[in-house]
Amino acid sequence: MSVVSWSRQGSVAVVSFDNGENRHNPTFVADFLATMAAVEADAEVHAVVLTSSDAKNWSLGIDLAWIGAATADRSRHDEVRAFLRGLNEVYARVLTFPTPVIAAIGGHAFGGGAILACACDYRLMRSDRGFFCFPEVDVNIPFLPGMLAIVQRAVPAWLLDDIYLSGRRLGGQEVAEKHIAVQACDGPEALQAAALAFAGTFHKSRAVMGEIKRRKHAQILKILIEDDAPYIQRLALVAR
Repeated sequence: MSVVSWSRQGSVAVVSFDNGENRHNPTFVADFLATMAAVEADAEVHAVVLTSSDAKNWSLGIDLAWIGAATADRSRHDEVRAFLRGLNEVYARVLTFPTPVIAAIGGHAFGGGAILACACDYRLMRSDRGFFCFPEVDVNIPFLPGMLAIVQRAVPAWLLDDIYLSGRRLGGQEVAEKHIAVQACDGPEALQAAALAFAGTFHKSRAVMGEIKRRKHAQILKILIEDDAPYIQRLALVAR
């Protein structure tokens, strides 16, 4: 069963993460990329909303249990490298998708989940539930260079210094007040309605939109490919 699904509402594709905590592992990567390919193939789609079917979590990021077990087994190291490259493909797909991609954050967005939200063009978040957080400082897993570059495009530098170095959690209202999100919404229905309404305002040429996004994010794409490569090859993931 796929852990990512989608449906179209008018010109908006609603992509749903359907696996509870929605952690990132090889299954998530494969299903997300396949889903986005299907969405792109529908010429009627002019915006994408990323949401979650779980009331508590939008995405808690990398599946630490999976990557911990795979990293501990030397015979699986190539599997870990392939996953990390695949995760970078996920980020690149969002950064270059030929429509606006909007994160409707209806629950916790931690670590890689928050990074994925930062890769989106816009973010909306519930004000009454869920935290936005980079807990890497507490789990001894610093960002790869590409992850940092993605976050820097969405989070003001002074605020990133605070939350990345402290692991402090932000609620939806603060996320909006600090301009990480365009809006904070009171409750899941309000969030979904606001995200769909916002997404529905976009009807631009997909060819132009895709080219704009590729040029806009060219440096981040370069970092994902070139700067991350030595860290991935060495599996230099944990700071001790």
